[in-house]
Amino acid sequence: MKNETYQDRLLKTFRAANPCLMWAFFVVLAILPLVVKSEYYLSVMIICLIYATLAVSWNLMVGYAGILSFGHQAFYGLGAYFSAIMTMELHLSPWIGIPLGGCFAALLSFVIGFPCLRLRIAPYIAIATLAFSEILLVICKNWVSLTRGEMGLSGIPPLRDFSLFGLFPVVFSGGAKVPYYYVMLSIFFITLLFIYFQTSSRVGLAFKAMREEQDAAASLGVNITRYKLIAFLTGSFFAGVTGAFYAHYVSILAPDAVFGMGEMVEIVAITLIGGIGTFFGPILGAFVLVIGLEALRGLADYRLMIYGAVMVILIIVMPNGLLAGFNHLLEKARNFGMFRKARN
Repeated sequence: MKNETYQDRLLKTFRAANPCLMWAFFVVLAILPLVVKSEYYLSVMIICLIYATLAVSWNLMVGYAGILSFGHQAFYGLGAYFSAIMTMELHLSPWIGIPLGGCFAALLSFVIGFPCLRLRIAPYIAIATLAFSEILLVICKNWVSLTRGEMGLSGIPPLRDFSLFGLFPVVFSGGAKVPYYYVMLSIFFITLLFIYFQTSSRVGLAFKAMREEQDAAASLGVNITRYKLIAFLTGSFFAGVTGAFYAHYVSILAPDAVFGMGEMVEIVAITLIGGIGTFFGPILGAFVLVIGLEALRGLADYRLMIYGAVMVILIIVMPNGLLAGFNHLLEKARNFGMFRKARN
């Protein structure tokens, strides 16, 4: 096209390259342990993947289905404690405990979700999920015989060693980070694939219709309660699986570490910074915020102040998230190029 500017070509190239960039990102994550030998850096990447999975699963509820849930950390904690208790008390394999932790979180999400999601008033759902998480925190702190209260659970068994294809031993008991990294990367990738195909199907269209206008969606035959439950259970399941992995990764659990509101604030901040309602935004937000916080660790008392100030600036400058903000900058560059061309 003769009138196409450099900025137009740049914008088209960026948008067309998005899928390629993301696949390249996954390839980089897959080969990272082959390049990075530091246990510290790998542990930071594991935390990035944990929060990215939590943010993606919460984004499914809020950003796609329009369910204003402020109790997502409750399902993370449920999965963690359930798998830890099952493996410690019943001596189940952690490989069984992790999916069971996700199933238990999904089961309780159905118990709380079925009555609450029938309400179409978002603040009521937000209050109900927030209250649910606080109730679980109180129960966890006071059921000392099962959860050991505020002392927390310790001695949670690590993932069991196995042999890959009968040839390559995979050892978790020595505390090496590489095997745990690949397990968490697998959970992260499975979560992304499942949510991608779900949101790309007719179910995803129903989610978006509910998010935009529930009454209009219902008039078109969308079963609001059913599709809300699907989104709620899906997000809760993957949060529970992530929590179960976390329990066996750190081998110690405390109620505030998984059920506390601090976890929910982290999930919300990551999703908002990356871009709520976008597929890759929460992933970007998780890596930016977690790595950014670690980079500021040397500043001691000033770390959280700087971290908070940067977050506020990002929200003001890019209210729709980093991905949308970058797209907006490219749009402005294109418009500026068109303006200059018109003047000439």
